[in-house]
Amino acid sequence: MLYIGVDLGTSAVKLLLMDETGVIKNIVSKEYPLFFPHPGWSEQRPEDWFTQSMEGIKELTEGCDKAQVAGISFGGQMHGLVALDSEDQVIRPAILWNDGRTGEETDYLNQVIGKDKLSEYTANIAFAGFTAPKILWMKNNEPENFAKIAKIMLPKDYLAYQLSGSFCTDVSDASGMLLMDVKNRCWSKEMMDICGVTEAMLPKLYESYEVVGTLKEDIAKELGLSREVKVIAGAGDNAAAAVGTGTVGDGMCNISLGTSGTIFISSKNFGVDENNALHSFAHADGSYHLMGCMLSAASCNKWWNEEILKTKDFAAEQAGITKLGENNVFYLPYLMGERSPHNNPKARAMFIGMSMDTTREDMTQAVLEGVAFGLRDSLEVARSLGIRIERTKICGGGAKSPLWKKIIANVMNLKVDVIESEEGPALGGAMLAAVGCGEYPDVKAAADRIVKVIDTVEPDPELTAKYEERYQKFRKIYPTVKELY
Repeated sequence: MLYIGVDLGTSAVKLLLMDETGVIKNIVSKEYPLFFPHPGWSEQRPEDWFTQSMEGIKELTEGCDKAQVAGISFGGQMHGLVALDSEDQVIRPAILWNDGRTGEETDYLNQVIGKDKLSEYTANIAFAGFTAPKILWMKNNEPENFAKIAKIMLPKDYLAYQLSGSFCTDVSDASGMLLMDVKNRCWSKEMMDICGVTEAMLPKLYESYEVVGTLKEDIAKELGLSREVKVIAGAGDNAAAAVGTGTVGDGMCNISLGTSGTIFISSKNFGVDENNALHSFAHADGSYHLMGCMLSAASCNKWWNEEILKTKDFAAEQAGITKLGENNVFYLPYLMGERSPHNNPKARAMFIGMSMDTTREDMTQAVLEGVAFGLRDSLEVARSLGIRIERTKICGGGAKSPLWKKIIANVMNLKVDVIESEEGPALGGAMLAAVGCGEYPDVKAAADRIVKVIDTVEPDPELTAKYEERYQKFRKIYPTVKELY
């Protein structure tokens, strides 16, 4: 049988076709536009996601036996607000995860409602990118649009709704809305009241591997697929990436170097850090996870190379970097504000420490190191909880760089396991589809069969010591400059 995984990213949708043994048969990507109508705002048209996904599925399955396609599932960019009216029309462009407009609403939730109450209701505090502050922003700034809302959903759930007619979401993605009682895996009545929404406006909750429906007749006909193709709930992109890298079970770790950067630690038990610096979310395998998320990771490298250096040859820019652990230039990776652990949408990126002998390579190296240091900030929070991690998987576009993997291993002092396929959320989506269709008894069984480690980057004690000294300097920069933002 064949299974489709859909990774609904910020710049493109990636679609992956996998057979029952985990062999990847085809991969297709389709881009769509991203809009910045005001500084700090970030929006997309849900209709573009659907149009490009449909075209992608057609191209993905071209030439294969379409009768073998049994299921489709998703990994999707989290936190985005998609609002439909009573006619199922999109009311306004989706407000995305990296949108920073909700400062007032976030302050209201954290300061007036109170962080303790939010943590009690949802296991998390408010961050500017979460969905609940966006709902309040819409209520405060676009009351006419707010009054039209009949359905609220997350980006990948819009695709599931268009494909199957099922108004659904999964617990991992819903964890990032600040509307769900994460511990008990249900909607929070208190948060619905605070946001002025009803449970009827929210999708039905499923585990990530559960079947939510089958393809609608017109969709099946257009795609040339059977109406019996199952649509499985799927997961938020980081939980889907964790499935795709085999980060399931207790105490496993995955680092994702995508547009955003995350450190993801799976746990069989529910837990919250006392300062809520890390997100406490449900996992796609039926358990829980802690996650630190920085809003700009590989996007920092893309910005530096493409916008500043005017090149797309990232490897060439890294080729001359040789003096690891000795760079005097530091980079704060806060191009779109920052989430974990600082929770400051007004934070901005900066270089510090340049001198007359600073080179182009030093600046490029500082960008790569700055992202690694930022991820280490979240790892330190996990370590403060008594969590001991010795190794991590790695995925995302940035994971294709051998140099960046080496920097991560030594900044974190972790063994970095490289897996055979670095397709992350798309592969995780296909694996969830296989579990939902009964190909595997559970997510762990699928991961054990499909995910293969092919290399390990070991930290070097001498280099780790150098980076320890650099990191201790890095962590002093943000507290020193934050009043300038």
